[in-house]
Amino acid sequence: MPEIHKLTDHDTIHFNHSKGPCPNVGFHLHDGCEVYFFISGDANYLIEKNIYPMKYGDLFITNEHEVHAPFFNSDCIYERIYIQFDPKVARNLSTTTCDLLNCFYNRPAGHKNKIALDRIQLEEINFLFSKIENACNKNIWGNDIIKMSAFAELLVFINRIFMDMKTDEDNGQMGQKLFPILDFIDCNLDQDLNLEIFEKTFYINKYYLCRIFKKATGMNLHEYIIFKRVARAKKLLMEGKSVTETCHLSGFNDYSNFIRTFKRTVGISPGKYSKIAIGK
Repeated sequence: MPEIHKLTDHDTIHFNHSKGPCPNVGFHLHDGCEVYFFISGDANYLIEKNIYPMKYGDLFITNEHEVHAPFFNSDCIYERIYIQFDPKVARNLSTTTCDLLNCFYNRPAGHKNKIALDRIQLEEINFLFSKIENACNKNIWGNDIIKMSAFAELLVFINRIFMDMKTDEDNGQMGQKLFPILDFIDCNLDQDLNLEIFEKTFYINKYYLCRIFKKATGMNLHEYIIFKRVARAKKLLMEGKSVTETCHLSGFNDYSNFIRTFKRTVGISPGKYSKIAIGK
């Protein structure tokens, strides 16, 4: 089952600092934006067509349209911090000259997701994470304001570094064999994408393709395509397309299957998602 990450009206900023055994996490999409900070473990991070070997201090940002997943090379203890939030929270904190959502949306999908931090920046971001974590864990009068102000400061901090980035930092691609295939998927999500299509287009044995994709990502190709289609469907619904039109344009040939898959992956039906997205 895919992992569902849904934010509610009562939990618009979700902070999590976890340490423990490697979780069973597959490809997923969030119902909002995420800031992810890697602390320890033996893991890689997949975002769209890129795979990043992770080390302490790696910071990643994603929006609700970017398919991503960690996958693990061993059973080492896994520790990370992540913050998931409704974009409208950052939008309400923004000003006419300071768009706190800039780093999450003002870039092509799958680009500039990794934010490189130097030693001083690592100290600063750890301080901000500690401030948010303390405000979340202690039921003290005024901590909701401290949490929100530290969160705003964190987004300013990340955006400043993002705007200084010239190109993708340490952009880890999937390799020569897989990258053109993933590019083909991006360009043809509304078409039939069965294994025979890949075999004929790229002259690659379909079973071999499945093996190398599984080896590179820890997950299967069919699951990746489903999540890419759901990501496109979310984007189309946000743009005002009807549910029926979205079903066709995102490559779901069966309407009932589209409704069922979207609801299982996102947590709500396409119709309800459309109303919420347009309302934002």
